[in-house]
Amino acid sequence: MAKIMAIANQKGGVGKTTTAVNLAACLAAAERPTLLVDADPQGNATTGVGIDVAAVKIHTYHLLLGMARAAEAVLPTALPALQVIPARRDLIGAEVELVDLPDREYRLRRALEPIALRYDYVLIDCPPSLGFLTLNALVAADSVLVPLQCEYYALEGLGQILDTIRLCRQNLNPRLEIEGILLTMFDGRVNLAGQVAQEVRQHFPDRVFRTVIPRNIRLSEAPSHGRPVILYDIRCPGAEGYLQLAREVIGGSKARAR
Repeated sequence: MAKIMAIANQKGGVGKTTTAVNLAACLAAAERPTLLVDADPQGNATTGVGIDVAAVKIHTYHLLLGMARAAEAVLPTALPALQVIPARRDLIGAEVELVDLPDREYRLRRALEPIALRYDYVLIDCPPSLGFLTLNALVAADSVLVPLQCEYYALEGLGQILDTIRLCRQNLNPRLEIEGILLTMFDGRVNLAGQVAQEVRQHFPDRVFRTVIPRNIRLSEAPSHGRPVILYDIRCPGAEGYLQLAREVIGGSKARAR
């Protein structure tokens, strides 16, 4: 059975999609069959692995509304071990349509169950909100990876996502764990970045990945070419960071939240 991991933080611009795409690619490069599920209506994880959104016929929306099976939505990527369930902008309508459906929080979990055995890892890219799309991802997941940008305002939202994870564990998904907090967009030349990193490690000593993702122009350029960074420039610091993160995830060295 696959390990299902949600990449979540209600704050935008912290590196959720960058992390989902590049961690998935690095796990696949390590020959671990991986599925990337795009649960964000922006569809950036979909385009980030080279999928033409305009050509997508079946996507996450259809799974959540029970209009298609997950196996029908899966698409290949340039990496043989990486597949994707894409998203399009009309996924945003699911937030409203799910309200009146039975078991609305469990729709994604049930959709993924028939295909989970095919993979070692399933990564779900969540939208920057705490609505039904993110809630479905948290209920479907075994663990949550929280990307955290190394700046002051990012700290303010960390408590909120951790509270959401705790409430989801108590009421909907008792197996949900915190995979870890990932420090992203780190610039060692900026004192504040170092201060934020130090503060997070002090407050959450057992929950922060050793890997730190640097601010890196090649990492920022890769999505515009429809490629994970390891296929764009494997020697850049961003690629090295995500390869190291994949090794951490595979090694299972992260302490779990209790």
